[in-house]
Amino acid sequence: MDLNLNGKVALVTGSTKGIGEEIASVLSSEDCKVVRNGRSNYDLKNDINNSIYLKGDLTNKQDAIDIGKGTIDHFGALDILICNIGNGKSAPPGSETIEDWQQMINVNLFTTLNIINAAKSALSKSNGSIVCISSICGSEFIPGAPITYSVAKAALNAYIKSACRPLGELGIKINGVAPGNINFSGSTWEAKIKKDPTGVNKMLKKEVALQRLGSSREIANLAAYLASPISDFASGSIWTIDGGQVRS
Repeated sequence: MDLNLNGKVALVTGSTKGIGEEIASVLSSEDCKVVRNGRSNYDLKNDINNSIYLKGDLTNKQDAIDIGKGTIDHFGALDILICNIGNGKSAPPGSETIEDWQQMINVNLFTTLNIINAAKSALSKSNGSIVCISSICGSEFIPGAPITYSVAKAALNAYIKSACRPLGELGIKINGVAPGNINFSGSTWEAKIKKDPTGVNKMLKKEVALQRLGSSREIANLAAYLASPISDFASGSIWTIDGGQVRS
């Protein structure tokens, strides 16, 4: 792809593995300068080109402020913010505690709000782009999905659709990507395939039009497109990429 991203500075949260790592890799291949983020120490040696790593827990507002500042201090600007932090591991439906709700909202919503607030000024200066990684669980009922996770992602989707107005007044566009069932190294689906490949194939044939799992590269390609000038008139939308699973 040639997305006219040469020299752009991109901050990708939650990017040490999985979808976030793939997004960072795709943006780097488009000649972006990439800032990666995670909660733990991480060695970038022999890793994605032209990138740095900033450690921080984005449920903490000060960490978010520090990561935004660290990005500007190192690269001098911020053009793209990819909000990828999320976690769907929660109590089974019907057994949620208040603590479960708090954890899911903190991880799947407040991390995004914290880093957007920290990065908003810099993104306004560059007429920047925000892409939030959501889930089809936030769009409609998915059998077996944790209720806490689904509600948190639905709240994120509502934020994206509502915040596009005030962010647009600052020259910033914002969109969401709602993946379906995505397989990558270390993913839930990798474990499910090893445990019950027949059951997974049966589910895919029944629930997914394309009858397969998606890949992290497919999600990353869409996120990069939405972050790029090629899609400059797109804002306030949730882009579903699930092989034809959701019905709404």
